[in-house]
Amino acid sequence: MGLSYHYEFTAPAGTPGAKLEEFLRSVEQLAKTLGFAPTIVLNAAFDIKERRDFARRLGGSYTFQDESLKGVALPLEGQVRDYDPIVGRCRLIPEHGVVLVVTDERGCETSFGFFKFPNDILDTHGRGIVRTGFDGAWTYRDFIDSPDFRYRKIVKRFEATGYAKSVKDEFA
Repeated sequence: MGLSYHYEFTAPAGTPGAKLEEFLRSVEQLAKTLGFAPTIVLNAAFDIKERRDFARRLGGSYTFQDESLKGVALPLEGQVRDYDPIVGRCRLIPEHGVVLVVTDERGCETSFGFFKFPNDILDTHGRGIVRTGFDGAWTYRDFIDSPDFRYRKIVKRFEATGYAKSVKDEFA
């Protein structure tokens, strides 16, 4: 069993994506001074299949489970993946993301940022199945299996601005 560095970020529903992008651009400058290259900040809607697939690469999904999803008609395509009607679980696909991607000297990419997930899971006819509880808020949860101090400096920037919901460092 390995050790990990877990982080979860949130921003209120009313926070404009442009404000989060501006914040992430300042974090990107820090990342560059720490030796990460290349880096990129993305502010994108995940409105077509190719973009939703790209969101998955960025860590863009959220495990959601609810009794209301057991044995129901298929959820609307593009909202979920890995749907399991037996246990009522799926992975939510974000609708929008504002994300910083940093690359270390070995070419390993790590993402930090914010995603907006659907407020309701709909069936294939557009009828609501269940509320997700996100209510328009931005959220992001991921981890990295590295003791590298540079990742902690980046996460500290999220903590300093109140965007860090939780941080767990199993290396500490």
